[in-house]
Amino acid sequence: MGIILDTSVLVEAERRKFEIDKFIKNREEEIFGLSIITVSELLHGVHRADSAIRRLKRSAYVEKAIELFPIYVFEISIARIYAELWADLAKKGIQIGAHDLIIGSTALSLGFSVATFNMRHFERIEGLKIEILTF
Repeated sequence: MGIILDTSVLVEAERRKFEIDKFIKNREEEIFGLSIITVSELLHGVHRADSAIRRLKRSAYVEKAIELFPIYVFEISIARIYAELWADLAKKGIQIGAHDLIIGSTALSLGFSVATFNMRHFERIEGLKIEILTF
């Protein structure tokens, strides 16, 4: 089995409030990966940095994460799951941010869970296994 790390996990690790190494320790049999949307959100944070120094630090952090974790792209199998979930949720009057829905769809397509500090949207995705993280 594997785990898709939500953007919130990497942001808290960058802020040094969460230690990914400790989370992964003794779980060598599991795959830890990122959705391409998480990469996009992290890169967005690089471009929003309020100083050149912060931009360089964030950029180095994001590039290291890209190097360390497998990246799962938004492909047709994920798009099919995403579209079905989106339609089902819309019928129920439930809205989820597109990025979180893509991250969840990525995990479902792979049979992975999602590790997150923000379960608000993910808990609405039927069948998605969630590892809720706390400080």
